[in-house]
Amino acid sequence: MAKGKWDRVVLREICDSVKYGYTASAKSEPIGPKFLRITDIMPDQIDWVSVPYCEIDDDKLNKYLLKEGDIVIARTGTPGYAKRIRADHQAVFASYLVRIRVDPKCDSQYVGYVIESAEYKQFVELNRGGAAQPHANAQILTSFPIPLPPLPIQHKIAAILSTYDDLIENNTRRIKILEDMAQTLYREWFVQYRFPGHENVPMVQSELGPIPQGWEVKMLGEMCNVLMGQSPKSEFYNKIGEGLPFHQGVTDFGSRYPTDRVYCTIQKRIAEIDDILFSVRAPVGRINIANKRIIIGRGLSAIRSKSNHQHFIIHQLKDRFQEEDTMGSGTIFNAITKADLLGIQLLKPIIHLIAKFEKTVQPISSELANLTIKNNNLRQTRDLLLPKLISGEIDVSQLDIATDEVQPNQGGTPIRYS
Repeated sequence: MAKGKWDRVVLREICDSVKYGYTASAKSEPIGPKFLRITDIMPDQIDWVSVPYCEIDDDKLNKYLLKEGDIVIARTGTPGYAKRIRADHQAVFASYLVRIRVDPKCDSQYVGYVIESAEYKQFVELNRGGAAQPHANAQILTSFPIPLPPLPIQHKIAAILSTYDDLIENNTRRIKILEDMAQTLYREWFVQYRFPGHENVPMVQSELGPIPQGWEVKMLGEMCNVLMGQSPKSEFYNKIGEGLPFHQGVTDFGSRYPTDRVYCTIQKRIAEIDDILFSVRAPVGRINIANKRIIIGRGLSAIRSKSNHQHFIIHQLKDRFQEEDTMGSGTIFNAITKADLLGIQLLKPIIHLIAKFEKTVQPISSELANLTIKNNNLRQTRDLLLPKLISGEIDVSQLDIATDEVQPNQGGTPIRYS
């Protein structure tokens, strides 16, 4: 970020409060509020549907409850990654996160964009501790010198950048609708067995229960090729784009495609475009799709249909692993081997029905890829604008931009500066 004309202040000086998160176990059942973790804030936007739950006493709920305008920052693993809470959710934040609430005298949306920026991540990277397990305490995370233009300028910068986020969010909703459409069709045909012409097909017994006559139960290894990941030494990793993208596990998984953050110059164990990226370490069974050639680490495997029916395999695995870590059978696994993976039982319907499904969902898949590209372009444009706006290189003072007079962050008593 270029050196700008705005004065900088230490982040903690504009914080109303700074708090460490709540220690609990994540649960898939809705037994309490949502439980926001580091893995949930790694994608560009939080997918609140996939955020798990936790148990918490009523007296602690208010203490850890997230409100619109709060900013949560990872303090371990990937310290410095942050998200501003864009709307109220009944959610608390986990212990490896730090929550800051911004002084009402500042625009929390503006501060959030700065804290989500590459400059902030670089600052934390330079000042963090730990080698094997990077970490940064609240003192480090709030010592960043943040550029602080006048409040009207903060409002305008936030309004410009939020326009991009609104477009991304709209595309993300469309992506979710399309994914649900494809998965609903899969379940209609291959789980509920209401496929075209099902009225004329009798049911027969199988290892997976009654299935339509002519269908088979096969091992995943019979239907797919599987490549298990292997992690090169960390000395070959970088964050400047040298080599191919490297994914150790699910840290950078998105709703459909992973986000590239780390690269590797040792090109072994490569997943090809459209390979299914399947997590083999906790959380077992989380799925993404490779939209480019990537190197996979020991937490991932790459799966490809031998018959080129990739969409069918993706949706069958998604259906089987709706609940992570269970191998689809209720038994909990912290990790699975290649033998475990190859031995997963899958349905193999008659070939013309699989082909019909592939043909039906292909346009949906293409539209998902197009929307993902649009979102990537929007993010790149937003991230290029961000340092120029914050530094004052792009002057917004004379722009006629509608902004909210009252900001949504829930500050308490403003702190006093000496």
